[in-house]
Amino acid sequence: MCGICGFLYFDDNPVNPEWARRMSDVQKHRGPDESGVHTGPRIALAHRRLSIIDLSTGRQPLSNENHTVWITFNGEIYNFGELNRRLAANHTFRTRSDTETIVHLYEQYPDQFVSMLRGMFAFALWDEPQQTLILARDRVGKKPLYYYLDDRRLVFASEIKSILEHPDLDLAVDEQAVSDYLSLGYIPAPKSIYKKIRKVLPGHYLKITGRDVREVCYWDLKFCEESSLTETEWIARFLESFEEAVRIRLMSEVPLGAFLSGGLDSSAVVAMMSRIMSRPVQTATIGFEEGEFDESRYAREVADYLRTDHYVQRVSAEKIATIEKLAWHYDEPFSDSSALPTYYVSKVARDRVTVALSGDGGDENFVGYGRYAFTAAENRVRRMLPAAVRKFLFGPLGAIYPKMDWAPRFLRARTTFQGLACDSVEAHFDSVSVFRRGEKERVLSGDVAAALKGYSSLDLFRKYSGSAGTEDDLSRIQYVDIKTYLTDDILTKVDRASMAVSLEVRCPLLDHRVMELLARMPSSLKLRAATGKYLFKKAMEPFLPHETIYRSKMGFSIPLAEWFRNGIREYARELIVNETDPFLSRAGVKKLWEQHQSGLRDRSAQLWNVMMFRLWWKGRR
Repeated sequence: MCGICGFLYFDDNPVNPEWARRMSDVQKHRGPDESGVHTGPRIALAHRRLSIIDLSTGRQPLSNENHTVWITFNGEIYNFGELNRRLAANHTFRTRSDTETIVHLYEQYPDQFVSMLRGMFAFALWDEPQQTLILARDRVGKKPLYYYLDDRRLVFASEIKSILEHPDLDLAVDEQAVSDYLSLGYIPAPKSIYKKIRKVLPGHYLKITGRDVREVCYWDLKFCEESSLTETEWIARFLESFEEAVRIRLMSEVPLGAFLSGGLDSSAVVAMMSRIMSRPVQTATIGFEEGEFDESRYAREVADYLRTDHYVQRVSAEKIATIEKLAWHYDEPFSDSSALPTYYVSKVARDRVTVALSGDGGDENFVGYGRYAFTAAENRVRRMLPAAVRKFLFGPLGAIYPKMDWAPRFLRARTTFQGLACDSVEAHFDSVSVFRRGEKERVLSGDVAAALKGYSSLDLFRKYSGSAGTEDDLSRIQYVDIKTYLTDDILTKVDRASMAVSLEVRCPLLDHRVMELLARMPSSLKLRAATGKYLFKKAMEPFLPHETIYRSKMGFSIPLAEWFRNGIREYARELIVNETDPFLSRAGVKKLWEQHQSGLRDRSAQLWNVMMFRLWWKGRR
């Protein structure tokens, strides 16, 4: 895995190679093994390399035979051998790297080449004769790609911090992005925290010729149920596709292993690796001092069952130092607190391997989150009662019913009443929001609220729900989550936390062919009664212990509520109560703090959101 960066000038300003080197060096953690820079009239490409395949000749930036097409590439192309055989008649290969495949594929199929790639990737390709730059990102956004655009230049990189090394940028903050962040805990693509820095959308590429910047969509996930297959046939199809996705992700010239939490998703990946590999799988997990957050015993049970070479390390969280380290790595406000354990398990895995497979994607593909079952139940009520009736009946109840943060969700009637009073998209948005309706307005400053001019973060969910191309309620929610939460929370979290320690992570359940297959699977095989991942669990019964498959989902979390009252109390108080910024209301934020410290309300998620925003603001350039 690597870090890429560079810039393109729209006029004839001289290109300074030193700026490209500085941009590259700040991403050294993404590629500690090698670095390279290519410059030409108007263009600079730079690269930091983490060597995985073709260790001896895969240096970048890399060109074609006559040095007219150049590329800087981050990722892995799993079908590059197949593509090379197709291209061999017309092209001479000087390396054994998948990077060179992309260059020759572009020469042969300039309009189709991105859609022919199977893998995870972000790259910049420069066609000198055509004076064209292409910035491409993989289908679900496993690899990041940001760009800054104004009327003079385009600057791009794997991470925002690299772009910030280029001089003379307009770094005005995007108030809409601030609003999105408070709602979701992350900033959804294509926005970033800065108005002029944007993310290339997953499944898209930018084609820049002259001053013309064109966005092209080359892939989208289509939900269209195929009802002709039996349950047994679906299991067979899934296992065949899943096994292939795991197998092609085992290519490596450096040590390779897997994360193992003891949950279904990671255990399924390791089980499939164990079937394919001729040696024991190297697995890694972490243990926590707090028993209710410690899954290491479950991981050990799976490791013993599959006879893996298991490595477990109990971590005593260096809370404050790690929080600040992660704030630097994420570059913009990001408040998924599971970034901490993800960083720790990446660090533990990196002690033994350079590549780790993970189970990311199981919940999104197979309707695994508990909120999906609640949404399905609420939708049954929505189908029975017209919107006007639901709003009349449940709206007042949601307003007056006491809020019980401490209670199990099925007892939180206020949340249920509020959800039933609105449509399914708004209810879904509320269910994943950090600051829910009415709460965000109390913590935004007056200036930001005025600048928003009625903008609602909910509009993004409505947009994706409307373009899902299906009438199935659960499939629409899956589509929205894949376009938002999966890309900009889960995959962003894993990429930054793992690359902070120079570890490559591969996700077989997010192979696009696996996803396309599962998008055709009826929802009734994903959610059966209140059981999510129904068919996934049935499919894994021959390979894993029954208790591993059917154990209640635990999640990968930390004891935030207690931390704010004890572990990081004074540190957090300084940032949350005493620090200020132009975007958040000091009085509104202070009230959150006081409510949490009283013990009557659990405001830990909101406080973490505010704290990570303040850390970004404090450390901004």
